[in-house]
Amino acid sequence: MNRRTAFPATLAVITALTMTACGNDDTDAPAKGSDKATRVEVPTSSAPASDDRPEIELPGDLSYTFDWPKTGDKEKDAVLADGEQSIKAVDQAIVKQNALDKAYLYYYEGEAAAMPQKFVQNYVDHKAAITGSYRFYAPEVNVDQDGTASLSYCEDQGKAFVKYVETDKIKKTEVTAKSYVIYHTSLKKNDKGVWVIQKIVSESGSAKCRP
Repeated sequence: MNRRTAFPATLAVITALTMTACGNDDTDAPAKGSDKATRVEVPTSSAPASDDRPEIELPGDLSYTFDWPKTGDKEKDAVLADGEQSIKAVDQAIVKQNALDKAYLYYYEGEAAAMPQKFVQNYVDHKAAITGSYRFYAPEVNVDQDGTASLSYCEDQGKAFVKYVETDKIKKTEVTAKSYVIYHTSLKKNDKGVWVIQKIVSESGSAKCRP
């Protein structure tokens, strides 16, 4: 994923998963569903666990808007719900400064799990976290009969920033075309009924995602 402006080293290591905070690629900072069609903002993040799903708790300086309307299809809506939690789970690992946080590992498998681990570790190494507002929109979800699915969506990173944990200093960057990112994920339903990510790729500056 390309969520937040990544450290230069991260971009080289995580080609398939560049999760980057804010609008443009800075030289010394990492860049980084709803029930109705209207936007749902989640200011203070304390998502309750359901079934065996891990609890996601995020600080009040992070907020999320998921313009992800219900489709009316049970499986598609489950993909959207687990996709939302997978995004927040990676953010929790960054905030907790724990590259092996169990929450995101619950939603990623195999090679896909190694990618966010490297990404989060890069934040840990630089003693950096994230702050601001994230908006996700324009989802496209398809579910196949073999238990696999695809989920594509856009992210607006224009109001998301890096925050250094030792000083609380926030590194703000201007909004550019790179602030708008498209993601393509491949998922598989595991034996627990969870839609886990098998592969994820992203593209900054997507014309489809720009306003």
